Amino acid sequence: MTSTLRRQGLLIVGTLATAYVASHFFRAANVTIGLDLMRDLQIGPEALGALTGAFFFGFSAMQIPAGFLFDRYGPRRTICALLLLAVAGAAIFTLAPSWPVLLTGRTLMGAGFGCMLIGSMIVIARWFPPDWFSTLAGMVLSIGLIGNLLATTPLAWGTGHIGWRGVFGIMAAFTAVALVAVWLLVRDAPPGHPFLERKAETGAQMLRGLLEVIRSPNLPFILVLNFCNYACTFTVQGLWGGPFLREVHGLSIVESANVLLAAVVAYQLGMMTFSPLDRIFDTRKRIAISGTLVIASILAMFALMKAPPAWLIAGGIIAMGFVSASSTMVMTHGRALFPDRLIGRGMATMNTCVMLGVACMQTLSGVILGSFDKLPDGARSELAYRSLFGFMAVVLVLAVAVYSRAPDIRPSDELKARAAR
Repeated sequence: MTSTLRRQGLLIVGTLATAYVASHFFRAANVTIGLDLMRDLQIGPEALGALTGAFFFGFSAMQIPAGFLFDRYGPRRTICALLLLAVAGAAIFTLAPSWPVLLTGRTLMGAGFGCMLIGSMIVIARWFPPDWFSTLAGMVLSIGLIGNLLATTPLAWGTGHIGWRGVFGIMAAFTAVALVAVWLLVRDAPPGHPFLERKAETGAQMLRGLLEVIRSPNLPFILVLNFCNYACTFTVQGLWGGPFLREVHGLSIVESANVLLAAVVAYQLGMMTFSPLDRIFDTRKRIAISGTLVIASILAMFALMKAPPAWLIAGGIIAMGFVSASSTMVMTHGRALFPDRLIGRGMATMNTCVMLGVACMQTLSGVILGSFDKLPDGARSELAYRSLFGFMAVVLVLAVAVYSRAPDIRPSDELKARAAR
């Protein structure tokens, strides 16, 4: 790979990562303004959970169609088309007068942003050698997490000055600008890559390719952890972490947002820490298992400790942010199962499981919290939150037990296979 192509590839990946910022902002915003939405719209935790999960239902519903589009038309055209849908959804959400309209806008946003991560990973896989994949995927996620940063203290501050609708309007405009940048700068593959000379598959061939992905014998083990890992961590960091700190531990909206901000910074540091570890230790499976068990231990601590000090809970949420970066190893592990001709459908299938897991867990979390009686001041009780955290800890342990049956696919194995070809 020449230095000129490498620089172009890095520019392309950086452009996609910048556009990915908007996806992370919109998916995480409810953790900061959730109590405000419940108050303004006069809804309960069940409705907030459904509203927050709607993004991920839309996201997961678009994965398989996007996979077909990636393999047929390429990431550039697919991403730009779907970002138009995301811009429309963001505008609807910003202007929505009621919960049903908010739900519609959030679902459209999820569907529109559903292409960003997988599209970026496909571009990385085609522009760079396999041993770069984890590092560059971590870079995309790390830059995208600026959106999570913006959804914490900056969103809390902006809500106090121009309201959450004003902040959402600014981010909708940012998404539109990002769409233009993707169209102008992104290219699907470097010159001479087989994708550029491919013969377009027929509909029947594309369906057979999807069936080939689904029939991969080791994929189900990976999908189980994909379904559960991010679902549990993001239910804390993207929905109930803020309300938990405010309702149980008495933090203000800005104070709780500061904790969530620190957790996002920790996640970014975790990305830089975990991304190269597969090359250092020549394993992906063991890193994914270790990280998931640490997250389960933190959730178990939240569930078992009665009235812990706020600093301990804040520290646990921040530590969870750092360790949750290990989930990238699950995606990297799964990516190695698929040849280039199936990479769009393969990655989309895995990401469907990730986002469907978040949608289900966030919706279910609202039901769990809503099943407990409110306190006299209308807040959820500590017992309600502890029950939710305990449930998620058990889910993660069971998911690890299933995932442990998958064989490891080491970077050294991929390099040897590539050299043999």
